[in-house]
Amino acid sequence: MPPGRGAGGASVESPDERGRPAVSADDILQVTRQALYLVVLVSTPVVAASLVVGVLVSVIQATTQVQDQTLSFVPKLLAVMLALALAGGWMGAQVLRLTHALWAQLPTIR
Repeated sequence: MPPGRGAGGASVESPDERGRPAVSADDILQVTRQALYLVVLVSTPVVAASLVVGVLVSVIQATTQVQDQTLSFVPKLLAVMLALALAGGWMGAQVLRLTHALWAQLPTIR
């Protein structure tokens, strides 16, 4: 596929018949990069809480020699719920910020 061509050979960088700029590959990559970064950023509090609680429960299980597989489920569930309760507003605000930015860019593309 030649550079500057999208699926089916259509150009992704030339303006349309009304003179509006088309979406470039760099624009798509930038939006994709922002979205993936946001996924990592928003999931971090929940994953970190689950990781910390999982390690603590594993250390307690190894110390007391209690090897019940289901023992770590409830503390992890509570930690995830607490993390969502504490960071949920911030997480929603981050997703909303990216959504507003994408909606603001929408009229400039075809």
